[in-house]
Amino acid sequence: MKAVILCGGRGTRLHPYTMTIPKPLLPLGETPILEIVLRQLSEAGFTEAILALGHMSSFFTSYLDAEQDKWDISLRYHFEKVPMGTAGALSQIEDLPDNFVVMNADVLTTLSFRKLMNDHIEKRAKASLTIKRRQVDIDFGVIKSSDDSRLLGYDEKPSIPYDVSIGVNVLNKDALSYIPKGEYFDMPSLMMALVEDGQIVNCHRSDDFWLDIGRAEDFHLASEEFAANPDRFFIQC
Repeated sequence: MKAVILCGGRGTRLHPYTMTIPKPLLPLGETPILEIVLRQLSEAGFTEAILALGHMSSFFTSYLDAEQDKWDISLRYHFEKVPMGTAGALSQIEDLPDNFVVMNADVLTTLSFRKLMNDHIEKRAKASLTIKRRQVDIDFGVIKSSDDSRLLGYDEKPSIPYDVSIGVNVLNKDALSYIPKGEYFDMPSLMMALVEDGQIVNCHRSDDFWLDIGRAEDFHLASEEFAANPDRFFIQC
């Protein structure tokens, strides 16, 4: 199995931390986020990780070339001269298998990558995205009223559930034909292009721990969670 790890973002929401080091190399304790991801993929049976690099690419190559013997997974680099979006770079990467993972590099999760891949293949999907349930708690009573201003209902401080993508996807190689060559193209646009063409896009629901490490408060929380029990992030890979 192979995985493409998207490492090209600038991480501006994490300034000043990311002004001198790219976000995926920020350490949770003493372990860089990217190292956690690579170890998880290795333990899940992945044999190759392709890193899509852009901003501060030399930081990645210097670190990984020195450390890659620590993980039983081969590494390959794809360099973007200009940002291509979360899907655009995929059309330029060679030798991708029939099904492969595409994921953000700044994700801390206990997700089982094997279960995700198996679910994708069983559903015969052209793409699978991992989703997680979240909710918004409303602090006020919510009123339902008619067009002629009559009260229809009253919901005291409701919680509204919604699903989010956690940035870990699987693509079938056929999906690459939907990506315009040499153009900026993001993953939601690719998913919707597949849906609009009648292709199967599978939503793999996860109840696993997940943090998108995009803000300072998320980085601090991720550091605390990983320090409290690092082993749990490698049990279900």
